[in-house]
Amino acid sequence: MDYQLVNYLSGFITSERNELFDRILDQRTRYLTIVLENIYQPQNASAAMRSVDCFGLQDAHVIENSNDFEVDREVAMGATKWLNVNRYNQKAENSRDAIANLRAQGYRIVATTPHEGDTNLEDFDLRKGKTALFFGTELTGISDVVKEEADEFLKIPMHGFTESFNISVSAAVILHHLTWKLRNDSAIDWKLTAEEQAEIKLNWLRRSIKSSDLIEEEYRRKIAQR
Repeated sequence: MDYQLVNYLSGFITSERNELFDRILDQRTRYLTIVLENIYQPQNASAAMRSVDCFGLQDAHVIENSNDFEVDREVAMGATKWLNVNRYNQKAENSRDAIANLRAQGYRIVATTPHEGDTNLEDFDLRKGKTALFFGTELTGISDVVKEEADEFLKIPMHGFTESFNISVSAAVILHHLTWKLRNDSAIDWKLTAEEQAEIKLNWLRRSIKSSDLIEEEYRRKIAQR
């Protein structure tokens, strides 16, 4: 990681914006991530991405089996600009590909759907490890593949006639509760490493600075001449 480059580019934004980046990075986490499986309504997917940013998650994963992921800019309010959005659309079984990738990163696979042996949101144990929360389509829910592969099942308790929230509301409710628990549990190491923070900040700087590629080229020329 080129920390000098991060410091150099930081000089091209205001001190207030630089402090904002650092403050947000201090609260960012990869301990939790969400996975949207085959969501076909752009408004719901975009609203979920907005919640991911608002609650301090850095990564989101999108499985595109038969539906392409499209951002509704008015709903997302620019949230995806600050997130790492990983898309799965190149394999015959994109859901299995996503699950394998997340497991390789140490995540447990948690399906957010009522199921035999499921856990209420309030009782979910975050200390068991990094968690990838899967959300399914608005009509049919999570796929059979995810149900078969899931390590655990999580549900939001319901007390009315309607059996479920829509995807964006479910994501917001779950992330609000779990990130609150996360930040109030000193036994969980949920923060980004210094290297992760620097890598993400570099990406944010590149997206924020006009002609950042030319500025970076000039920086590298100066370094090479030393």
